[in-house]
Amino acid sequence: MTSRLPKLVAFDLDYTLWDLWIDTHVDPPLRRVGSAVNEVRDRHDQKICFYRDVPEILHRLREGGVVIAACSRTHAPDLARRALNLLLVPPPAGHQGESPTPAATFFDQMEIYPGSKIKHFKELHKKTGLPYSEMLFFDDEHRNKEVESLGVTFCLVPNGLDDRSFERGLSEWRKRHPVEVAEDASGDAAVVGQS
Repeated sequence: MTSRLPKLVAFDLDYTLWDLWIDTHVDPPLRRVGSAVNEVRDRHDQKICFYRDVPEILHRLREGGVVIAACSRTHAPDLARRALNLLLVPPPAGHQGESPTPAATFFDQMEIYPGSKIKHFKELHKKTGLPYSEMLFFDDEHRNKEVESLGVTFCLVPNGLDDRSFERGLSEWRKRHPVEVAEDASGDAAVVGQS
């Protein structure tokens, strides 16, 4: 079994990484209470935190050199960015002496604005130069499977991201792309190598 990872993994935010809609369930201002890890509160003390397995998944992708992207169609992009800046991700397992890291630093790309996820991925492709075939996207809404028309692998996570759904997405992506493919400027593809 291969352990090859996609070059880019993208995540929706609402009900994919956290258990709410940032544009309807949260009222600014947001604040972190003291040095609370993986927890931010809004004006009414509504808690915003990542699902349990998300921090370790982010660490794993970072260690693997994967470009991590946030792709959200929220109508409150500034609030979503603020939450990502305030949320502290605990250190990876086995590194308990290390300081937590602001969640926003894990995201190399942020496409957070209303509209079709097709637009989000076209922007990611333009900004990173990575082929769509090297992208894996996790989202809780089936309608966003439309990104597969570009060549992105889509993984539906109707109950939010956890280790099992993450591995399912990786498995599907690996099945579709057992070898790395590079596209040149003309769009021609070539096999780069096998792992």
